Amino acid sequence: MGPPLKLFKSQKYQELKQECIKDGILFCDPTFLPENDSLFYNRLLPGKVVWKRPQDICDDPHLIVGNISNHQLIQGRLGHKPMVSAFSCLAVQESHWTKTIPNHKEQEWDPRKLDKYAGIFRFRFWHFGEWTEVVIDDLLPTINGDLVFSFSTSMNEFWNALLEKAYAKLLGCYEALDGLTTTDIIVDFTGTLAETVDMQKGRYTELVEEKYKLFTELYKTFTKGGLICCSIESPNQEEQEVETDWGLLKGHTYTMTDIRKIRLGERLVEVFSTEKLYMIRLRNPLGRQEWSGPWSEISEEWQQLTAADRKNLDLVMSDDGEFWMSLEDFCRNFHELNVCRKVNNPIFGRKELESVVGCWTVDNDPLMNRSGGCYNNRDTFLQNPQYIFTVPEDGHKVIMSLQQKDLRTYRRMGRPDNYIIGFELFKVEMNRKFRLHHLYIQERAGTSTYIDTRTVFLSKYLKKGNYVLVPTMFQHGRTSEFLLRIFSEVPVKLRELTLDMPKMSCWNLARGYPKVVTQITVHSAEGLEKKYANETVNPYLVIKCGKEEVRSPVQKNTVHAIFDTQAIFYRRTTGIPIIVQVWNSRKFCDQFLGQVTLDADPSDCRDLKSLYLRKKGGPTAKVKQGHISLKVISSDDLTEL
Repeated sequence: MGPPLKLFKSQKYQELKQECIKDGILFCDPTFLPENDSLFYNRLLPGKVVWKRPQDICDDPHLIVGNISNHQLIQGRLGHKPMVSAFSCLAVQESHWTKTIPNHKEQEWDPRKLDKYAGIFRFRFWHFGEWTEVVIDDLLPTINGDLVFSFSTSMNEFWNALLEKAYAKLLGCYEALDGLTTTDIIVDFTGTLAETVDMQKGRYTELVEEKYKLFTELYKTFTKGGLICCSIESPNQEEQEVETDWGLLKGHTYTMTDIRKIRLGERLVEVFSTEKLYMIRLRNPLGRQEWSGPWSEISEEWQQLTAADRKNLDLVMSDDGEFWMSLEDFCRNFHELNVCRKVNNPIFGRKELESVVGCWTVDNDPLMNRSGGCYNNRDTFLQNPQYIFTVPEDGHKVIMSLQQKDLRTYRRMGRPDNYIIGFELFKVEMNRKFRLHHLYIQERAGTSTYIDTRTVFLSKYLKKGNYVLVPTMFQHGRTSEFLLRIFSEVPVKLRELTLDMPKMSCWNLARGYPKVVTQITVHSAEGLEKKYANETVNPYLVIKCGKEEVRSPVQKNTVHAIFDTQAIFYRRTTGIPIIVQVWNSRKFCDQFLGQVTLDADPSDCRDLKSLYLRKKGGPTAKVKQGHISLKVISSDDLTEL
């Protein structure tokens, strides 16, 4: 059972189709009429636009001709280049385009059943977190009989022209497609999670290990149904579509259609001086200007292969406009890589994606205000919504994506398309349950770009622990909705922090409502005890306050352990001390290495301090070997920390 489907404009495809067939008429969509307002916001198109149905444009029209991926797509005189790139990318993976174009065979023209054709089509888009079905008629804008927007070189194929119309209807009009990036469109077509990779910043041509790590990630993404495209930077408008020395076009988007790691046989190892080939196949959606370097169609590399070699290696080009290139040349020639991951979120089992819809809101009460602006607004920044998630293991890549609600439908009213948005990421206490109020000890673990695009993202390898993500607009005091998505191959639990402090309840009042809040950061434990010289010490921390305790990850084989472990406690009284213990993780029975006992009074010094470890029994117990470095902050204002 799939996710719930939203009907755009509440139009029901089957009901509308059956009504038209019953009445013997072709559908004309009353919610997206064939007129200028469906094309532009506030301007007229020079030249006479005539809206025509496919059967009035050509003989024998079809939704799809043959294989959807085997035809070049043309931008059209008023078309949008990113749309063509997105169409080409969508066609690579059948699992995606069959979802965007549902029941495509049922929607197809059938010359034997023209009485069943009603001039109505439906398409599905992932629109701000919801799968939305859009119904359209088949009237398309033309000038002098030619389609104004995108079309296929197979002149009787109309899937892309009709899909573009449905997308324009969803966003308000055809002009609303201006300014969208290829990845924006792919995400709306597929619901994938997009990440942009700066190839030059990654230094993949210099760092061999990083290059093969990138290949592994791309291979995994592609084989799981992801969509990948790439482009070459164009420094200015004059160099757009200018050909490089190797036949590639600047400022042009190429679609990845295959990726392979190939083990070579004995003869080919001698020919290519390597045991493996790392190969990537790309396609130019326009079907021209192919790669002319190594592994291009006329290159000497192909001449080294027999027909049997090509068949065994499965290095085929099924399309005009397709070409192979090595991983090395791919990294050397392309500047930007857009990776759109297909998200696996089963009803049962491990989820790869957590998502939540939120809102920046304005309120006169500072504690209720949720629009604090960017990090520069230190006094109001933490008034923004806050979301906490847990990374259960070290070393996993986490992709965070923040998308603002598209405001294109308000263009006619003079509103901007997008606000400047971004987000900040903080590593927080392992037991954090309430909102952040001041940033005393939290590590700033990352920050996104702040820009007026629809979506911003951050991709990082994070250590095990808790993280608070704060989505912001650049300016404070504005309202808008947003969609936050977090992708990880290990499950992360995402939830909003809504409370500022523990709730007043009968239970809390009976046992004593907290009067003091204490943050503690244990930086390190050094000079720890070894019973004998070659003993392995694997230290970890246990931080206790009453019945609550926090345990740190184990540090392997060291007597000088760096922890940077944080904890926070809401205490009924400073008479309940905080105890920090150091233990040695062993196979059968863990070994106690020492502890410190802290009163953690609000009047105590908040600077970093170093304390000797002691035996159990309080602050005056006998000193043991080793010392611990920590920072403690206490306050009787429960909303200070």
